Amino acid sequence: MEVGSQLSVVRSRRVVLDSGICLADIIIAGGRIVDIQPEGITAPRAPNQQILDVGDLVVMPGVVDSHVHVNEPGRTDWEGYWTATRAAAAGGITTIVDMPLNSIPPTTTLENFQTKLHAARGKCFVDTAFWGGVIPGNQSALRPMIEAGVPGFKCFLIHSGVDEFPHVTETDLQPALAQLQGTGRVLLFHAEKELEHVTPLLNNPCDYTTFLLTRPDEMEVEAIQAVIKLCVQHRVRCHIVHLSTAEALPIINEARKAGAMLTVETTHHYLSLAAEDIPDGATHYKCCPPIRTRNNQEQLWPALKAGKIDMVVSDHSPCTADLKLLQSGDFLKAWGGISSLQFGLPLFWTSARQRGFTLQDTVNLMCKNTAKLCGIENRKGSLIPGKDADLVIWDPDGEFEVRETLIHHKNKLTPYLGCRLQGKVFATIVRGKIVYLQGKFSDKPLGEHILVDMAQL
Repeated sequence: MEVGSQLSVVRSRRVVLDSGICLADIIIAGGRIVDIQPEGITAPRAPNQQILDVGDLVVMPGVVDSHVHVNEPGRTDWEGYWTATRAAAAGGITTIVDMPLNSIPPTTTLENFQTKLHAARGKCFVDTAFWGGVIPGNQSALRPMIEAGVPGFKCFLIHSGVDEFPHVTETDLQPALAQLQGTGRVLLFHAEKELEHVTPLLNNPCDYTTFLLTRPDEMEVEAIQAVIKLCVQHRVRCHIVHLSTAEALPIINEARKAGAMLTVETTHHYLSLAAEDIPDGATHYKCCPPIRTRNNQEQLWPALKAGKIDMVVSDHSPCTADLKLLQSGDFLKAWGGISSLQFGLPLFWTSARQRGFTLQDTVNLMCKNTAKLCGIENRKGSLIPGKDADLVIWDPDGEFEVRETLIHHKNKLTPYLGCRLQGKVFATIVRGKIVYLQGKFSDKPLGEHILVDMAQL
């Protein structure tokens, strides 16, 4: 079986369906799943059918990573569609959703969105959707972007790190939320707010604790309180990206019980890394909100298990190595962002399996719920006839070490170098075509742009 082949049947003794894990044949035609035939039911096969029998390897829906910074156009020395989507394919991800920053221009107008679509054309190895952005004064641009196919928008309640994507105030958000009412589109919030009364002592900038004290839990809690207020007031779907603090969980839980249309994600780094383990000067661990304590992390896991956190994403946010200031090791001045796109599935599984999470939990948190957030659950996120034949085939017991030679995203710096992980991806299939197979990629990109129309929401 060659990379790039169009498959007719994928067969495994461990197919992850909503109803359980079983032996099954997944029948594919026209890029979609047309039938799933369980054990004991074998339909006649045409002689020219391409059948991939993977034995005991797990077959589940391809991962949908709804939080990826590709940075093209404008900052292609940081990342780009070609490298990011190859990394995604190698990690079992069949759909990414690109954030509206840190590309130049940002995706804040219809013209800028069209610029991004043009930049991505012919470069995507997996399917790619695109978030729009809300910045001060661009409310009149939101409906045209919705009509053009963005599934929703992202905004910042604190400086974004790049001047071309300014943060918004609650006053700025009033007209934007009015534009989103009745559209079914979701507004994503980077939920941190500056605290006027907090002036931490700035000690050794190479000590991670110094940086951590500049982004206390309260910054997230206050921002999330503001998001909840807006969510309830405007009755618009709202979503908290990259939740890091467990202190916000009680107010999120109460708001949802009261009917707020609020969803929440966390990331692999908050679940896998802890502040106590970050060496001095290791600025490749810096991100915002920050990686917090192990005690905080231990509270995120049960919230995830209980459904109080809806999904897990990468927040892949790369940059060039020089911006991490590794020579000085200054956490306060270094660029914040962690590269992990390719390793999300094994990162999650390595820790989650030890905590009683199942393969079906993994599908819910990394495939089904992320697809639903983006309004593409009619096509992606589960193995059901009629949906796209997007599959990841992997060995949950396979172990490997993260080495630089394995990494397919453009800049190789990541805090996971040297880590031993469980969960080796064997193949990634996008709409029935093999885009990745045992270290090899299709000769040409086979991904499509996913544009969400009003009828899908």
